[in-house]
Amino acid sequence: MQSFEWVDATSVEQAVQLLGDRTSSGLVMAKAGGIDLLDLMKEGILAPARLVNLKTIPGLDEIKIRASGELEIGALTTLARIDNDRRIREQYPALSEAAGHAATPQVRNAGTIGGNLLQKPRCWYFRNEIFHRDEIVRGDPALSGENQYHAIFDNGTTSMVHASTPATALVAYNAAVELVGQQGKKRTVPVREFFLPADFMTGRVTVIEPGEVLTHVVLPALPRGTKSAYHKQTERDSYDWPICDVAVVLEMQGKAVRAAAIAMGWVAPTPRRASESERILAGKSLDDERAGEAARAAVAGSTPLSKNAYKVPILEAVVRRTILKAATA
Repeated sequence: MQSFEWVDATSVEQAVQLLGDRTSSGLVMAKAGGIDLLDLMKEGILAPARLVNLKTIPGLDEIKIRASGELEIGALTTLARIDNDRRIREQYPALSEAAGHAATPQVRNAGTIGGNLLQKPRCWYFRNEIFHRDEIVRGDPALSGENQYHAIFDNGTTSMVHASTPATALVAYNAAVELVGQQGKKRTVPVREFFLPADFMTGRVTVIEPGEVLTHVVLPALPRGTKSAYHKQTERDSYDWPICDVAVVLEMQGKAVRAAAIAMGWVAPTPRRASESERILAGKSLDDERAGEAARAAVAGSTPLSKNAYKVPILEAVVRRTILKAATA
Protein backbone atom coordinates (compact mmCIF):
# COMPACT_ATOMS: atom_id res chain seq x y z
CA MET A 1 0.00 0.00 0.00
CA GLN A 2 1.38 3.39 -0.96
CA SER A 3 1.41 6.38 1.39
CA PHE A 4 -1.49 8.85 1.18
CA GLU A 5 -2.71 12.14 2.60
CA TRP A 6 -5.49 12.00 5.23
CA VAL A 7 -7.94 14.90 5.67
CA ASP A 8 -10.78 15.08 8.21
CA ALA A 9 -13.74 16.88 6.65
CA THR A 10 -15.95 18.89 9.02
CA SER A 11 -18.82 19.61 6.61
CA VAL A 12 -20.34 18.23 3.44
CA GLU A 13 -19.30 21.38 1.59
CA GLN A 14 -15.67 20.95 2.67
CA ALA A 15 -15.73 17.27 1.72
CA VAL A 16 -17.04 18.11 -1.75
CA GLN A 17 -14.31 20.73 -2.18
CA LEU A 18 -11.58 18.35 -1.03
CA LEU A 19 -12.81 15.57 -3.29
CA GLY A 20 -12.91 17.93 -6.25
CA ASP A 21 -9.45 19.39 -5.58
CA ARG A 22 -7.09 17.90 -8.17
CA THR A 23 -4.07 20.02 -7.25
CA SER A 24 -2.44 17.07 -5.52
CA SER A 25 -1.31 14.25 -7.79
CA GLY A 26 -3.31 11.05 -7.91
CA LEU A 27 -6.73 9.77 -6.94
CA VAL A 28 -8.82 11.50 -4.25
CA MET A 29 -11.42 9.35 -2.49
CA ALA A 30 -13.93 9.59 0.35
CA LYS A 31 -13.81 7.27 3.35
CA ALA A 32 -16.74 6.47 5.63
CA GLY A 33 -16.41 3.24 7.62
CA GLY A 34 -13.61 2.22 5.27
CA ILE A 35 -14.40 -1.50 5.34
CA ASP A 36 -14.39 -2.00 1.56
CA LEU A 37 -12.03 0.85 0.70
CA LEU A 38 -9.17 -0.39 2.87
CA ASP A 39 -9.57 -3.90 1.47
CA LEU A 40 -9.27 -2.57 -2.09
CA MET A 41 -6.21 -0.52 -1.14
CA LYS A 42 -4.51 -3.51 0.43
CA GLU A 43 -5.33 -5.63 -2.62
CA GLY A 44 -3.76 -3.08 -4.98
CA ILE A 45 -7.01 -2.26 -6.79
CA LEU A 46 -7.10 1.34 -5.52
CA ALA A 47 -4.19 3.63 -4.68
CA PRO A 48 -5.57 7.03 -3.64
CA ALA A 49 -3.21 9.92 -3.01
CA ARG A 50 -5.72 11.51 -0.61
CA LEU A 51 -8.45 10.12 1.62
CA VAL A 52 -11.19 12.48 2.78
CA ASN A 53 -12.59 11.20 6.06
CA LEU A 54 -16.37 11.73 6.19
CA LYS A 55 -16.83 10.33 9.71
CA THR A 56 -15.90 13.71 11.18
CA ILE A 57 -18.90 15.44 9.56
CA PRO A 58 -21.60 15.98 12.22
CA GLY A 59 -25.23 15.12 11.55
CA LEU A 60 -24.78 12.45 8.88
CA ASP A 61 -25.32 9.58 11.31
CA GLU A 62 -28.89 10.42 12.30
CA ILE A 63 -32.19 8.68 11.63
CA LYS A 64 -35.23 10.99 11.33
CA ILE A 65 -38.85 10.98 10.28
CA ARG A 66 -39.45 14.01 8.03
CA ALA A 67 -42.59 16.13 8.23
CA SER A 68 -43.67 14.45 4.98
CA GLY A 69 -43.52 11.06 6.72
CA GLU A 70 -40.43 9.94 4.81
CA LEU A 71 -37.69 8.13 6.71
CA GLU A 72 -34.30 9.88 6.44
CA ILE A 73 -31.16 7.88 7.20
CA GLY A 74 -27.82 9.69 7.28
CA ALA A 75 -25.20 8.08 5.06
CA LEU A 76 -22.85 7.60 8.04
CA THR A 77 -25.43 5.60 10.01
CA THR A 78 -23.99 2.17 10.76
CA LEU A 79 -25.72 -1.02 9.69
CA ALA A 80 -25.96 -2.03 13.35
CA ARG A 81 -27.95 1.12 14.19
CA ILE A 82 -30.30 0.52 11.27
CA ASP A 83 -30.86 -3.05 12.43
CA ASN A 84 -31.58 -1.97 16.01
CA ASP A 85 -33.64 1.16 15.36
CA ARG A 86 -37.19 0.61 16.66
CA ARG A 87 -38.86 2.78 14.00
CA ILE A 88 -37.15 0.89 11.18
CA ARG A 89 -37.93 -2.50 12.69
CA GLU A 90 -41.60 -1.59 12.99
CA GLN A 91 -42.14 0.29 9.72
CA TYR A 92 -39.45 -1.10 7.38
CA PRO A 93 -38.67 -4.60 8.70
CA ALA A 94 -37.15 -5.82 5.43
CA LEU A 95 -34.48 -3.11 5.67
CA SER A 96 -33.82 -3.92 9.32
CA GLU A 97 -33.39 -7.61 8.46
CA ALA A 98 -31.17 -6.87 5.48
CA ALA A 99 -28.89 -4.64 7.56
CA GLY A 100 -28.84 -7.18 10.38
CA HIS A 101 -27.80 -9.99 8.04
CA ALA A 102 -25.00 -8.04 6.35
CA ALA A 103 -21.45 -9.20 7.06
CA THR A 104 -20.44 -9.82 10.70
CA PRO A 105 -21.32 -7.96 13.93
CA GLN A 106 -17.90 -6.31 13.90
CA VAL A 107 -18.40 -5.02 10.34
CA ARG A 108 -21.97 -3.89 11.04
CA ASN A 109 -20.73 -1.79 13.96
CA ALA A 110 -18.30 0.08 11.68
CA GLY A 111 -19.78 -0.15 8.18
CA THR A 112 -22.12 2.67 7.12
CA ILE A 113 -25.19 2.52 4.90
CA GLY A 114 -23.58 4.95 2.44
CA GLY A 115 -20.39 2.96 2.21
CA ASN A 116 -22.34 -0.28 1.91
CA LEU A 117 -24.19 1.03 -1.14
CA LEU A 118 -20.94 2.26 -2.71
CA GLN A 119 -18.90 -0.91 -2.21
CA LYS A 120 -17.38 -2.85 -5.09
CA PRO A 121 -18.35 -6.37 -6.25
CA ARG A 122 -16.88 -9.34 -4.39
CA CYS A 123 -15.86 -11.06 -7.63
CA TRP A 124 -12.47 -12.75 -7.16
CA TYR A 125 -11.32 -11.57 -10.58
CA PHE A 126 -12.27 -7.98 -9.83
CA ARG A 127 -10.47 -8.29 -6.48
CA ASN A 128 -7.21 -9.33 -8.12
CA GLU A 129 -5.00 -6.49 -9.35
CA ILE A 130 -3.76 -8.62 -12.27
CA PHE A 131 -7.18 -8.50 -13.90
CA HIS A 132 -7.23 -4.70 -13.94
CA ARG A 133 -4.39 -4.46 -16.44
CA ASP A 134 -5.41 -3.53 -19.97
CA GLU A 135 -3.28 -6.26 -21.51
CA ILE A 136 -4.93 -8.93 -19.34
CA VAL A 137 -8.64 -8.16 -19.36
CA ARG A 138 -10.98 -7.45 -22.24
CA GLY A 139 -14.40 -8.02 -20.76
CA ASP A 140 -15.36 -10.12 -17.74
CA PRO A 141 -13.18 -13.23 -17.16
CA ALA A 142 -15.86 -14.80 -14.96
CA LEU A 143 -18.14 -15.30 -17.97
CA SER A 144 -16.05 -18.30 -18.96
CA GLY A 145 -14.29 -18.88 -15.62
CA GLU A 146 -15.25 -19.35 -11.99
CA ASN A 147 -18.80 -18.00 -12.01
CA GLN A 148 -20.71 -20.10 -9.49
CA TYR A 149 -21.67 -17.06 -7.39
CA HIS A 150 -22.26 -14.70 -10.27
CA ALA A 151 -25.28 -13.35 -12.18
CA ILE A 152 -28.03 -15.46 -13.76
CA PHE A 153 -29.73 -12.43 -15.36
CA ASP A 154 -28.40 -9.63 -17.58
CA ASN A 155 -24.98 -11.30 -17.70
CA GLY A 156 -24.07 -10.93 -21.36
CA THR A 157 -21.40 -8.30 -20.72
CA THR A 158 -20.58 -8.64 -17.04
CA SER A 159 -21.56 -11.27 -14.51
CA MET A 160 -20.42 -9.49 -11.35
CA VAL A 161 -23.18 -8.92 -8.77
CA HIS A 162 -23.52 -6.00 -6.39
CA ALA A 163 -22.44 -6.81 -2.84
CA SER A 164 -24.96 -4.78 -0.81
CA THR A 165 -27.75 -6.62 1.01
CA PRO A 166 -29.53 -3.43 2.21
CA ALA A 167 -29.69 -2.37 -1.44
CA THR A 168 -32.16 -5.18 -2.17
CA ALA A 169 -34.55 -3.98 0.53
CA LEU A 170 -34.13 -0.33 -0.47
CA VAL A 171 -35.06 -1.13 -4.08
CA ALA A 172 -38.19 -2.92 -2.88
CA TYR A 173 -39.17 0.09 -0.77
CA ASN A 174 -38.60 2.48 -3.71
CA ALA A 175 -35.99 4.37 -1.66
CA ALA A 176 -33.72 7.09 -3.01
CA VAL A 177 -30.28 8.51 -2.24
CA GLU A 178 -29.44 12.19 -1.93
CA LEU A 179 -26.16 13.42 -3.42
CA VAL A 180 -24.36 16.75 -3.01
CA GLY A 181 -21.80 17.96 -5.54
CA GLN A 182 -19.86 21.06 -6.57
CA GLN A 183 -21.38 24.49 -5.83
CA GLY A 184 -23.80 22.77 -3.47
CA LYS A 185 -25.66 21.12 -6.34
CA LYS A 186 -28.04 18.50 -4.95
CA ARG A 187 -29.82 15.68 -6.70
CA THR A 188 -31.98 12.75 -5.68
CA VAL A 189 -31.58 9.38 -7.41
CA PRO A 190 -33.85 6.35 -6.90
CA VAL A 191 -31.81 3.46 -5.52
CA ARG A 192 -33.08 1.34 -8.40
CA GLU A 193 -31.31 3.73 -10.84
CA PHE A 194 -28.27 4.37 -8.65
CA PHE A 195 -26.36 1.19 -9.51
CA LEU A 196 -24.42 0.44 -12.69
CA PRO A 197 -23.13 -2.92 -13.94
CA ALA A 198 -19.51 -3.15 -12.76
CA ASP A 199 -16.81 -2.55 -15.36
CA PHE A 200 -13.18 -3.62 -15.11
CA MET A 201 -11.91 -0.65 -17.10
CA THR A 202 -13.77 2.16 -15.33
CA GLY A 203 -14.31 0.56 -11.93
CA ARG A 204 -17.65 2.39 -11.67
CA VAL A 205 -20.55 0.64 -9.95
CA THR A 206 -22.89 3.60 -9.31
CA VAL A 207 -23.94 6.85 -10.99
CA ILE A 208 -22.25 8.98 -8.33
CA GLU A 209 -19.96 11.52 -9.99
CA PRO A 210 -16.40 12.43 -8.95
CA GLY A 211 -16.60 15.03 -6.19
CA GLU A 212 -20.13 14.09 -5.12
CA VAL A 213 -20.96 12.97 -1.59
CA LEU A 214 -23.82 10.64 -0.69
CA THR A 215 -25.50 12.33 2.28
CA HIS A 216 -28.80 10.54 2.94
CA VAL A 217 -30.94 7.54 2.11
CA VAL A 218 -34.66 8.36 2.03
CA LEU A 219 -37.53 5.87 2.22
CA PRO A 220 -41.09 6.93 1.33
CA ALA A 221 -43.89 6.83 3.86
CA LEU A 222 -45.74 3.54 3.45
CA PRO A 223 -49.50 3.22 2.90
CA ARG A 224 -51.57 1.68 5.66
CA GLY A 225 -51.65 -2.11 5.38
CA THR A 226 -48.12 -2.43 3.96
CA LYS A 227 -46.24 -5.56 4.95
CA SER A 228 -42.70 -6.60 4.05
CA ALA A 229 -40.11 -9.31 4.50
CA TYR A 230 -36.52 -10.11 3.57
CA HIS A 231 -34.58 -13.34 3.18
CA LYS A 232 -30.90 -13.92 2.55
CA GLN A 233 -30.02 -17.42 1.32
CA THR A 234 -26.48 -18.63 2.03
CA GLU A 235 -24.66 -21.95 1.90
CA ARG A 236 -24.07 -21.92 5.66
CA ASP A 237 -26.03 -20.65 8.66
CA SER A 238 -22.98 -18.73 9.85
CA TYR A 239 -21.73 -15.57 8.10
CA ASP A 240 -21.47 -16.12 4.37
CA TRP A 241 -21.98 -14.20 1.13
CA PRO A 242 -25.49 -14.74 -0.28
CA ILE A 243 -26.42 -17.10 -3.07
CA CYS A 244 -29.35 -14.71 -3.47
CA ASP A 245 -31.45 -12.40 -1.34
CA VAL A 246 -35.02 -11.24 -1.79
CA ALA A 247 -37.09 -8.37 -0.37
CA VAL A 248 -40.87 -8.23 -0.77
CA VAL A 249 -43.15 -5.28 0.01
CA LEU A 250 -46.91 -5.86 -0.19
CA GLU A 251 -49.73 -3.34 0.13
CA MET A 252 -52.48 -5.53 1.51
CA GLN A 253 -56.24 -5.12 1.70
CA GLY A 254 -57.39 -8.05 3.73
CA LYS A 255 -56.01 -11.13 1.96
CA ALA A 256 -55.77 -9.35 -1.36
CA VAL A 257 -52.64 -7.64 -2.66
CA ARG A 258 -53.25 -4.05 -3.71
CA ALA A 259 -49.66 -3.60 -5.00
CA ALA A 260 -46.39 -5.53 -4.75
CA ALA A 261 -42.68 -4.82 -5.03
CA ILE A 262 -40.20 -7.70 -5.27
CA ALA A 263 -36.45 -7.08 -5.42
CA MET A 264 -33.80 -9.74 -5.95
CA GLY A 265 -30.11 -9.33 -5.13
CA TRP A 266 -26.96 -11.28 -6.04
CA VAL A 267 -28.55 -12.65 -9.21
CA ALA A 268 -27.87 -9.77 -11.63
CA PRO A 269 -25.21 -7.05 -11.96
CA THR A 270 -27.58 -4.68 -10.10
CA PRO A 271 -30.55 -5.39 -7.80
CA ARG A 272 -33.38 -6.63 -10.00
CA ARG A 273 -37.12 -6.03 -9.71
CA ALA A 274 -39.36 -8.98 -10.54
CA SER A 275 -41.87 -6.88 -12.48
CA GLU A 276 -43.90 -9.75 -13.93
CA SER A 277 -44.19 -11.36 -10.49
CA GLU A 278 -45.47 -8.07 -9.10
CA ARG A 279 -48.10 -7.92 -11.84
CA ILE A 280 -49.24 -11.47 -11.07
CA LEU A 281 -49.82 -10.60 -7.40
CA ALA A 282 -51.45 -7.19 -7.85
CA GLY A 283 -55.20 -7.17 -7.31
CA LYS A 284 -55.33 -10.88 -6.41
CA SER A 285 -55.86 -12.88 -3.24
CA LEU A 286 -52.60 -14.31 -2.01
CA ASP A 287 -52.16 -18.00 -1.32
CA ASP A 288 -49.42 -20.59 -1.81
CA GLU A 289 -50.45 -21.26 -5.41
CA ARG A 290 -50.35 -17.56 -6.33
CA ALA A 291 -46.99 -17.13 -4.60
CA GLY A 292 -45.60 -20.10 -6.54
CA GLU A 293 -46.82 -18.63 -9.83
CA ALA A 294 -45.11 -15.33 -9.01
CA ALA A 295 -41.92 -17.14 -8.05
CA ARG A 296 -41.82 -19.05 -11.34
CA ALA A 297 -42.25 -15.77 -13.20
CA ALA A 298 -39.36 -14.27 -11.22
CA VAL A 299 -36.86 -16.78 -12.64
CA ALA A 300 -38.28 -16.88 -16.17
CA GLY A 301 -35.77 -15.67 -18.70
CA SER A 302 -32.75 -16.41 -16.51
CA THR A 303 -29.50 -17.16 -18.37
CA PRO A 304 -27.29 -19.09 -15.97
CA LEU A 305 -23.60 -19.47 -16.72
CA SER A 306 -21.55 -22.66 -16.79
CA LYS A 307 -21.40 -23.12 -13.00
CA ASN A 308 -24.35 -21.28 -11.45
CA ALA A 309 -27.53 -22.90 -12.81
CA TYR A 310 -28.18 -24.18 -9.28
CA LYS A 311 -29.14 -20.59 -8.37
CA VAL A 312 -32.34 -20.70 -10.45
CA PRO A 313 -34.39 -23.18 -8.33
CA ILE A 314 -33.00 -21.68 -5.12
CA LEU A 315 -34.08 -18.18 -6.16
CA GLU A 316 -37.54 -19.46 -7.11
CA ALA A 317 -37.98 -21.07 -3.69
CA VAL A 318 -36.72 -17.96 -1.85
CA VAL A 319 -39.06 -15.66 -3.77
CA ARG A 320 -42.07 -17.83 -2.97
CA ARG A 321 -41.20 -18.14 0.72
CA THR A 322 -40.49 -14.42 1.10
CA ILE A 323 -43.82 -13.49 -0.51
CA LEU A 324 -45.66 -15.72 1.95
CA LYS A 325 -43.56 -14.45 4.84
CA ALA A 326 -44.40 -10.84 3.97
CA ALA A 327 -48.12 -11.62 3.72
CA THR A 328 -48.20 -13.06 7.24
CA ALA A 329 -45.88 -10.49 8.85
